[in-house]
Amino acid sequence: AMAELVASGKVRHLGLSEVSAKTLRRAHAVHPISAVQSEYSLWTRDPEAHVLAACRELGVGFVPFSPLGRAMLTGRLKKDDVSQDHAMRPGMPRFQGDAFDANLRLVEAMRAIAQDKGCQPGQLALAWVLAQGDFIAPIPGTKRVSYLEENAAAAELALSDDELSQLDHTFSPDAVVGDRYAPGGLGALIDRD
Repeated sequence: AMAELVASGKVRHLGLSEVSAKTLRRAHAVHPISAVQSEYSLWTRDPEAHVLAACRELGVGFVPFSPLGRAMLTGRLKKDDVSQDHAMRPGMPRFQGDAFDANLRLVEAMRAIAQDKGCQPGQLALAWVLAQGDFIAPIPGTKRVSYLEENAAAAELALSDDELSQLDHTFSPDAVVGDRYAPGGLGALIDRD
C-alpha cells in the first residue's frame, strides 16, 4: 500500500520506525526504504545487534532519535528535573532511583572525556553517534537555540579511535542500568529479530 502511494506521486520516500533487520529486508524487497528511525545513543545500543548492518547493506539511512539519551547524555539533567518532568522520563526505568544514580556516574565519566576534548558532553555523545557511519543522521531534540547551535557543532568534532573505544567501554550495554521503557512498553514499540 505504501509503495502504491509512491507510484501515485503522493509520497516520495518510505521510512520505517523501530523495526527489526528482518522486517526492514522484507519491506525493502517490496519497495526501497529510504530511512529507518530508532532510538540510538551511547546508552541505547540495540540497533547495533542487526539493524545498523542491514541499513548499511541495503543503503538505507538511519535516523537515531534521542541520541542524547533524553537529555541524560548532556550532563545537565538532575534527579529533581526528572521528578518534576511532565514528559516520559519519570516512568522510564533508567531515570528512577538507583538506576539514575548509576547512569549519572557513566555521564560523569563521559564529562571527563569531553573536558579533555574541549567540548560539552552532549557534543561528545552526538559525535559518537555520527562516527558510527556516514548513513546516520541523528535528530536531537532541543528547546533552546543555544543547544541547537551546540548540537550542530558536534558534526565538526572528530573522535580518535581511543576516544571512541573509551566511550564504547564506558557505555557498554552491561554498564547502563535500567530498561528503555517500563515492562510491556518496549514490546509494543519495536519489532524484534
